[in-house]
Amino acid sequence: MSEELRIHVDHTGENMKKAISHLEAELVKIRAGRANPNMFDGLVVDYYGSPTPLNQVANISVADARTLTLQPWEKNMLQPIERAIISANLGVTPQNDGIIIRIFLPPLTEERRREIVKRVHSEGEHSRVAIRNIRRDGIEHIKKLQKNGLSEDLAKDAEKEIQEMTDSYINLVEKHLSSKEKEIMSV
Repeated sequence: MSEELRIHVDHTGENMKKAISHLEAELVKIRAGRANPNMFDGLVVDYYGSPTPLNQVANISVADARTLTLQPWEKNMLQPIERAIISANLGVTPQNDGIIIRIFLPPLTEERRREIVKRVHSEGEHSRVAIRNIRRDGIEHIKKLQKNGLSEDLAKDAEKEIQEMTDSYINLVEKHLSSKEKEIMSV
């Protein structure tokens, strides 16, 4: 296989790995019944006029299975943190006692668990679509190389390798989804 073709196939594989990494990051943010500080990943607080990640203005800890506590580094950050949590629409209400913010996570009902599972499957579908788009782009690039003189055998081998990569990454998405669904549905 030519060097340019090998680099392209490897690049396609790297992009598929990034799609899986993105899925893993999104699945961590989805609540599965237990208190998890990762549910605040990506939450931004107004810190003296500049948007700052929540974990850079407060200490987030798990008090028990259904309670998170947020201890701001500065007391005057209590209100902005509280506003950020409310505006993020996470389905939780922060309780501010003047020193720390407590977040009590309500137990998940069967109906809520099913909604969360639908969201998990939606994230999985986004990842599958991304992987298929990466495959399409990779194969189109191979076809362009073939028009520029790449042999048909090498092109077919590279396309087959990309398809095998695609299948393995789609299977990996399915494994992630089934484990997350199992985690959510277990009471």
